Amino acid sequence: MRPWGKLILSCAILLGGTVGSTGIPSTYAATNQVKIVLDGYSLPFPVAPVVISGTTMVPFRAISEALGINVQWNQKLKKITATKQTDEGSKVVELTMGSKTAKVNGQNVPLTLAPRTISNTTMIPLSFFSQQFGAAVGWNQAAKTVSITSPREEMYTMGFYALRSYDEIKYLPSLDAAAFGWGRIDREGNFTTTGDEYKWPSSLGDITGESIVQEAQSVGTASSFMVYALDGQLELTKNLEDKQLQAKTIEGIVTTAVEKGFKGITLDFEGLGLTGDSAKVKSDYNAFVKAIATRAHSEGLTLTLALHPINSSYKGYDYKTLGNLADELIIMAYAFENEKGPEPLAKVDEAIRLALKETSKDKLLLGISRGSEDAASINSKIGLAKRYDLKGIALWRLGIIGPAAWTEMNKSIVLD
Repeated sequence: MRPWGKLILSCAILLGGTVGSTGIPSTYAATNQVKIVLDGYSLPFPVAPVVISGTTMVPFRAISEALGINVQWNQKLKKITATKQTDEGSKVVELTMGSKTAKVNGQNVPLTLAPRTISNTTMIPLSFFSQQFGAAVGWNQAAKTVSITSPREEMYTMGFYALRSYDEIKYLPSLDAAAFGWGRIDREGNFTTTGDEYKWPSSLGDITGESIVQEAQSVGTASSFMVYALDGQLELTKNLEDKQLQAKTIEGIVTTAVEKGFKGITLDFEGLGLTGDSAKVKSDYNAFVKAIATRAHSEGLTLTLALHPINSSYKGYDYKTLGNLADELIIMAYAFENEKGPEPLAKVDEAIRLALKETSKDKLLLGISRGSEDAASINSKIGLAKRYDLKGIALWRLGIIGPAAWTEMNKSIVLD
């Protein structure tokens, strides 16, 4: 931020008044009316930001952990050590309470104000995050909002590839993984790669389904065979309740994945638990996943599950058990409002927090639909995945991403 920008920010916050009964000395200016957002979404703070001698002070740990910075406290030395992995390696920052000199990778760096404790919370200058950790800081006078944009970083990224995605094949090399939606459970509950949707694609000149998979894997993009199912006419329920049909389905999926050269399987089984006995539905799906996981893993295949979020209308998904059985879970945190616009950040945030109560962050991918998000909104969803340090994101889908959204995403995560 330019010097005059800092001055405007400080003056604007100072106008918020002083604090008398909050435990903050009256020489500090309170910022109770000021909202702080990270990547477009509010960031909770244990203590309100304050201005001291024209410098905005913010809770260090709250921002640091949201930016993926590891924080350690040495009580004896009254010292904070913050560590962040960057493209250039590890950055280690040491801050000592009461000292206006920080150490960054062993080198002295001056601070505008020394770190201090307010209401049992360590506060440091807001500008420090921009200077040392690459987080951009801005101020919106009209909205009285301090905005922080997290630095661009590496993130595991999966993309869904549908039938008509030929024009975005070019994005495959930038992805860590791709799920190819070329199989489904049909209306009778049978597994198939033919039909009117989610079928093995027809050739386009020299381009075949097999060649797309092989080309993706040749550039390091792990491929998985995605099978789609919908329980709209209880076809999925039929499969889950018929053990003979289920065994046939599992064998067909695994055999196809092996024969076609995939490295994994992705199941997108939607619509479970909208009505009826949700406990039974969960149990039936758990049993199916346990069986296919055992069979897939015996063939060296990974298993990924795309799941409705816990805060959706579909209650047939046991995240805890499924997280133990599968290699990855995709939180399909979209269609909360029928994809009529960008998904509400509060609902996506809630979906992540509920999932984290059931399984490890290292198993979770945040599903982001380009059908909902536009180029301006997509990075706020990526920001939530970064804030909670999830394994990564899963993008629905190639074919509709478009260059504008791709360019914006590349500002938040590395897609070069």
